[in-house]
Amino acid sequence: MIRAGYRQVRHVLTRGMSSACKDAGPVVLGIESSCDDTAAAVVTGDGRILSETNRHQYSVHEAHGGIVPGLAADQHLRNIPEVVRDTLAHASLTIADIDAIAVTRGPGMPGGLTVGLAAAKTLACVHSKPLIGVHHMEAHALMARMTHSVQFPFVCLLASGGHTLTVAVHGVNEHTLIGSTRDDSVGEAFDKVARELNIPWINAQNGGGPGAALEALALEGDAMRFAMPVPMDKTDSARSPDFSFSGLKTHVRRLREAAGFDMQDRQDRADVAAAFQSTAVRHLAKKTALAIARARDILGTQPQALVVSGGVACNQAVRAGLDALAMQHGMALVCPPPQLCTDNGVMIAWAGIERLRCGLLDPYSIDFIQRWPLDQLKHMRDRPE
Repeated sequence: MIRAGYRQVRHVLTRGMSSACKDAGPVVLGIESSCDDTAAAVVTGDGRILSETNRHQYSVHEAHGGIVPGLAADQHLRNIPEVVRDTLAHASLTIADIDAIAVTRGPGMPGGLTVGLAAAKTLACVHSKPLIGVHHMEAHALMARMTHSVQFPFVCLLASGGHTLTVAVHGVNEHTLIGSTRDDSVGEAFDKVARELNIPWINAQNGGGPGAALEALALEGDAMRFAMPVPMDKTDSARSPDFSFSGLKTHVRRLREAAGFDMQDRQDRADVAAAFQSTAVRHLAKKTALAIARARDILGTQPQALVVSGGVACNQAVRAGLDALAMQHGMALVCPPPQLCTDNGVMIAWAGIERLRCGLLDPYSIDFIQRWPLDQLKHMRDRPE
């Protein structure tokens, strides 16, 4: 990462734009390919989404019961040229109208990250555009600043298929990790339990996948019928802000073999889905409450907002449980719209705008970072590539 000179950033932030974008601040193209979504978007500095495109891969991976990295990378290679082309076309812009290009650098699957980075680096270099490598989880955290104008500092729960963590967000590029999962992420647990219960995936552009399918089935169930233990509720781990979901997943597997459960009975499956979801929400709320208390000490002030983002933030039961928690602590619960909680190009473009305003640009030689703790981001500020 490099800190751009004042003149370079000022030129990008103030240069004239097409009539559609005039006075809207910088216009950034964001590219996302860290998992199984090939996505791109064009966003303006005042938070307007000029266009976005997202190609999902549900039909490719459902037969395998989960995301297959090699297949995902192949699909990214197929999709990314048209995704970028269509995104620019729908915005009625050309690459000449773009002020900077932002791209997910990590964390994520190496194959997908490589495809997205190669596309972004080539576009930026050939057209002499600033390049901004974005941390995927910071992009999720900053999304609420575009949709709800959330002010720093705030507490953030990032809950997705690959991550579950709580952070104190001091500002752009500066985050303090409070709690993280010790095993499976909450999104991974939802997906695996959906597979254990043989729930067909929902194949939809927005709100699809196995986790959404489990949520839909849980609406038909009785969460009280099958008792499930809340993870990390024992004396030695009850005060830790960390999460754990592998035990819940194992409990569901054992229920499948228990007397009184019929895998062919939809009501039985719905009741287990409801019990799992209810227990997972209670666990998320309890550990997030501990994170809020620690964030007060870390930030030296009472944070005004609890931001929840990532794909699991689309889940209405999760939102309801965390809304109640936020109210108990006198905080506002802020969740981006569901379509902006799952992986998308808008969040990458917006994170690029936030970083551009701070002068945080990257050379064209950057590579992907598969494992990238969010709290290490600030230590890369002045590190040469």
